Amino acid sequence: QVQLVESGGGSVQAEGSLRLSCAGAGYAGSRWCMGWFRQAPGKEREGVATIATDGTTSYANSVKGRFTISQDNTKNLMYLQMNSLKPEDTAMYYCAADFRIGLPRLLVGSYNYWGQGTQVTVSS
Repeated sequence: QVQLVESGGGSVQAEGSLRLSCAGAGYAGSRWCMGWFRQAPGKEREGVATIATDGTTSYANSVKGRFTISQDNTKNLMYLQMNSLKPEDTAMYYCAADFRIGLPRLLVGSYNYWGQGTQVTVSS
């Protein structure tokens, strides 16, 4: 069974940095795509960044140039380095994974497996 656990959230001032981690289990040896999503109060969950087994990445326009997604396949870990944080980045951040091929990667519906979330709060 696939399990995803996020960590690294917290509170930071604007222009600060945080690094989120996602520890995965139950999918070693599979071809997959993983991603970071976020949901602010009263808003829909949205895609932030994704990374595939071959290292291909994609980013939401709102985070391009500020966030970097990476992975350590040997340890089943995924990271999201967030720099130059803005108050509008405040949200619950979720790790997601899926094994289906050819789906739009920044869409919530393209993922079947989700972590419990980690809160990121950016103050001005």
